[in-house]
Amino acid sequence: MNGTEEFVIEAERYEFFESLPYNFAVDRREFFKRLGCGLVVLCVAMPALAQESGGPRRRGGRGGAIPADINAWLHIGENGMVTVFTGKAELGQNIRTSLTQAVAEELRAPLASIKMVMADTHLTPFDMGTFGSQTTPQMASRLHKIGAAAREALLDLAADHFKTDRATLVLSNGKISKAGGPESITVGELTKGQKLVKSVTHEGSVTPATDWKIAGTSVAKTDGRDFVTGNHKYSSDTTLPGMLHGRVLRPTAFHASLASVGTTAAEAMPGVKVVRDGDFVGVTAPDVLGAEHAVEAIQAKWTASPQPSGAELFDYLRKNASGDGDRRGEGGNDGSTEDGLNAASHKLQATYTIAYIAHTPLEPRAAAASWDGGKLTVWTGSQRPFGVRSELADAFGIPLESVRVIVPDTGAGYGGKHTGEAAIEAARLARAAGKPVKLVWTRQEEFTWAYFRPAGVIDVTAGVRDDGTITAWEFHNYNSGGSGIRSPYDIPNHKVESHGSKSPLRQGSYRALASTANHFARESHMDDLAAAVKMNPLDFRLKNLKDPRLRAILEAAAEAFGWRAAKSGSGRGLGLAAGTEKGSYIATCAEVLADKDSGSVKVIRAVSAFDCGAIVNPNHLKNQVEGALVMGLGGALFEAIEFENGMITNSLLSEYRVPRFSDVPKIEVVLIDRKDIASAGAGETPIVCIAPAIGNAIFNAANIRLRSMPMVPDGLKS
Repeated sequence: MNGTEEFVIEAERYEFFESLPYNFAVDRREFFKRLGCGLVVLCVAMPALAQESGGPRRRGGRGGAIPADINAWLHIGENGMVTVFTGKAELGQNIRTSLTQAVAEELRAPLASIKMVMADTHLTPFDMGTFGSQTTPQMASRLHKIGAAAREALLDLAADHFKTDRATLVLSNGKISKAGGPESITVGELTKGQKLVKSVTHEGSVTPATDWKIAGTSVAKTDGRDFVTGNHKYSSDTTLPGMLHGRVLRPTAFHASLASVGTTAAEAMPGVKVVRDGDFVGVTAPDVLGAEHAVEAIQAKWTASPQPSGAELFDYLRKNASGDGDRRGEGGNDGSTEDGLNAASHKLQATYTIAYIAHTPLEPRAAAASWDGGKLTVWTGSQRPFGVRSELADAFGIPLESVRVIVPDTGAGYGGKHTGEAAIEAARLARAAGKPVKLVWTRQEEFTWAYFRPAGVIDVTAGVRDDGTITAWEFHNYNSGGSGIRSPYDIPNHKVESHGSKSPLRQGSYRALASTANHFARESHMDDLAAAVKMNPLDFRLKNLKDPRLRAILEAAAEAFGWRAAKSGSGRGLGLAAGTEKGSYIATCAEVLADKDSGSVKVIRAVSAFDCGAIVNPNHLKNQVEGALVMGLGGALFEAIEFENGMITNSLLSEYRVPRFSDVPKIEVVLIDRKDIASAGAGETPIVCIAPAIGNAIFNAANIRLRSMPMVPDGLKS
C-alpha cells in the first residue's frame, strides 16, 4: 500500500468522494486518506474461474491472473462507514444488496453503513468477471471471510482500548461494548488514529448460515427507490464535460470489406468529424441526431463473399464439426453403450435442434471514453471490466496501467456483455476527436453485431427395459456446448460428448450457456422413454435417479404443482423436467393449452422448486427464478435469430419476439433453504427446465413431440 500508482476518481460515482474535484488524481495512500483514517482489511487474493462461451474458455487477457500480492478489500472510516471493494458488476441481478448483506453479517454492522465500490479497474481488486453464477459462491464467500477478519481485528483493537479480555466484548450495530456495561465505542471512533493499513493474516470465524441474522433475510434492494423512480443512472446515462456523440458505419453483411467510401457530405455537416481507419469508419457530432445523420450521409460500397443461411444451419454445423468430441470434463464415457442397447427392450433415437437467439438486454451496449494524454478512461456496461481493460490496452498499444475501465450499473447482460466493442469504438472516436465521446448502440446494432447464444444439433440414443430401467445413453452435442451435458440419472452405460463446430454467426455466452439446450434434449428424451414403457414421467425419473438433492427438488415441485392429482385432456397437457447445473438444482412443472386445429399454444401455469444451498435473500432469489422462467419462455416458444447470406433479417424488436405480459403464465416458486450447504449462484440454473417442461406438456396435450427450439414460432404444427 506504499506505492505511488495514480487513480483518477470520478466525484459523482461515490458518495464519500463528494469533497474531491472531478478527475482529482491521487495515489493509493491519498485515496484512503480521503476516505478517512481507519482500518483497512487486507486479504490474500483467491483464484477465480473462467467461463465457457460456446467455445474455448476465455482468459482475462494480459494481467488476467489475480495478483499474488495482497489487495485491499475493505476500509472502515473514522465516521463508521465501511467501504467494500469488489470487481463484480451490477447488471440487474442485485448483487450489490447480497454482497452488502455478507459484509454486514460478519461486521455486525447496519446495512446503511456499508458502501460497495464495484467494477472499477483502478479501485477494485482484479476479478475475472461477473458470470457463471459465481458471484455468490466466490465473492460473497470471500467477503464473509474478509468481514470476519475485520471483526476479529476490531475486537483485538477494542480489547486494547478497554484494557480487557476480548471475550467480554460485544460487537453489534457498529459499536463495541463491554458485556453488561455502559461503556461502548463505535468502530469509527476505534479505528481513528490507528495505522492507515492493518494487515490481517487470519480469516476469523465466519458465521455459519444457521446463525445468520442479516444474510438469509429479505432485506430491501439497496437504493431501491432510485430504481423505481427512474433516478438510478446506467452506463448509457453517462455524461462527461465537453462530450461529443459517436456513431459507426456498419457493413452490409458479416465479414464484408470496404471497397470505397465517400465522406464529403458528412464532413460538411456542422460539428461533424469523420474518422477513417482501414475498414473502420465512424463519426462524431455535437448530438446523437447529428451523428446519425452524418453516418447516413456517408456513401460506402462493401464486398462480401457468399455465406451460410439459416435454412442450411444444422447441416452446416454437422459438416463442420471438429474431431471426435471435446468432453471438457463435463461429458465422458462409462460402460458400453452397445451392450446397454443390446440389453434394452426399447431403443429410441432422436435429433434435437437449437436456434441462435439474441440476449436482448434492455440497455444496448454503451460506452463513453476520455483520453488524457496517453491515459484512457472508459465508462461502459460490461460483465468483464478487467477483460475490457485488456482489450483496450491491446487495441491502442498502451500499458494496462494507462487504461481505466469503470462499469456503472448496467441494464442487463445475460452473458452478452463480456466483450468491449463499444468501449473500443468510443475510445477510437475520442482519440481522433480530441474530446470525450459517448457511443450507444441502436437496437438494430445490438441484434446484428453482438454475439448470440450458440445454435446446436443434439443426437440422443437411449435404451430402456420394460421395468423402466435405462440401460444405455449416448448424447452428442454439436456446437452449442458442454455445459450441463452430463446426465444426472443413474445410467450404467453412457457416452456423452460435446463437439465444437465452425459457426456461421458470432456466438458466445448466454444465460446458463449450453445447459438449456442439453436439458431440453435430455428431458424431452426422458419423457419419450417413459412413454415407451408406459410409466408416469415423474415415477420414471425417480426410478432412475439416485442424487438425493435432485430427487428432493423434483418431489417438491411435483407436490406444489399437484402432479399426482392433476388431469390432462381436451388440449390441456402437463409436463415436468428436472436438472442440475453450477451446484444448484431445479425442477419445473408446466401446464399448457395446445390446440392442434388453431395451432395456438398457451402456457397457463408453471411451478418451479429450486435449491441453491443456503439462501442469501429469499425475495430476491424468488425474483431471480421468476425472471429466468419468463426469459426461458422466449427461447422455448418463439425466439430465433433469422439470417440470410451474412445478414440478420429480423434485427428489430418488431421482428424478433420476446416474451410479452400476455405470454407469462401463473408462476409459483418453491425455495428449498439448505443452510447445511454453501450458497451457490442462482442466476442461470432456473432457466434450464422451462423449455422441456413445456415441450413435454405439449406432447401430453396434443401427442406431438417438438424437438426444435423454439418449438412454436408460428404456432403448433404437426
